[in-house]
Amino acid sequence: MSKRPDTKETVLLALELMRRIPRGRKITAKELHEQLADTEVGRDLRTIQRQLEMLSEYFDIERDDRNKPYGYCWKERSKGLALPMLTEQESLLLTLAEQNLRSLLPASLMKSMEGFFTQARANLAPYSNAKREREWLKKVRVVSTTQPLLPPRIKPGVFEQVSNALYANQWLVVDYENVAGKRTQAEVMPLGLAQQGPRLYLVCRFQGYDNERSLALHRIHTANASTLTFERPKDFDLEKYDNDGRFGFGDGKRILLTFRIEKEAGFHLLESPLSEDQQVKELGDVFEITATVIESEQLEWWLRGFGEKVSHVGIRATSPSGNIR
Repeated sequence: MSKRPDTKETVLLALELMRRIPRGRKITAKELHEQLADTEVGRDLRTIQRQLEMLSEYFDIERDDRNKPYGYCWKERSKGLALPMLTEQESLLLTLAEQNLRSLLPASLMKSMEGFFTQARANLAPYSNAKREREWLKKVRVVSTTQPLLPPRIKPGVFEQVSNALYANQWLVVDYENVAGKRTQAEVMPLGLAQQGPRLYLVCRFQGYDNERSLALHRIHTANASTLTFERPKDFDLEKYDNDGRFGFGDGKRILLTFRIEKEAGFHLLESPLSEDQQVKELGDVFEITATVIESEQLEWWLRGFGEKVSHVGIRATSPSGNIR
């Protein structure tokens, strides 16, 4: 008898489900359906429910049917399924990625990766043999260069809708309130997502306009991804947008900046220059710094932060080619 045409797909789905079923906690068919939604083995909810029923009959998978929705997990002391497992090094990498990239990955992708993250955490658990990898998590940290602030609250559902629309190139309908308290409802084209300190910003184009704006996610009251898609503009580059100082409240205008700063306060600029063309002169107990930078409010705030330690600030405009005017 010949194999049914969908035998391969059915087996792949079963293997993927067994790999994602956790130990020590239960997972529902709906959760697994969401995890698999954007993968090659994604199926409708009823198909996944039938697969789970079958798997719980033939493998050491416990089905908790006391309440709906049913929950599934590997039975205690079960060896599970002998599938290729994440190595300790891969588990460490995934755990660090989950901790630091959660705000920069689409919500749908994070859900589809939940099985990997769960396995990675289990591989680094106290009862595992991955002692060095587990200890590494306590040996590294991303630290802030400014006064640490708590992230502003993003309203429920906003990040999911924004990140998924950005991922799928879908138009997005937002209800946004600016810093002055004015609310606007608009349809926008999501082009980029940036994390600046504790805040997240959506770079977008409003319908009917060809310029970009940055919207703070915590000021979005509601966001809904449209079913309509768009062609991503070829003239937009998020890296260039950032390099032009747009997240520092600038418009891309380059200037030749000159200032003097007390040596103790400015020594770090010898190690981390403001620009590739930075020049430094020693004048007694101060450095005179000259560098081509983007003119922005962020630059102004940075200079003001040094107080009286900075003096003789001078600004000269440059041409698009970088020459001084």
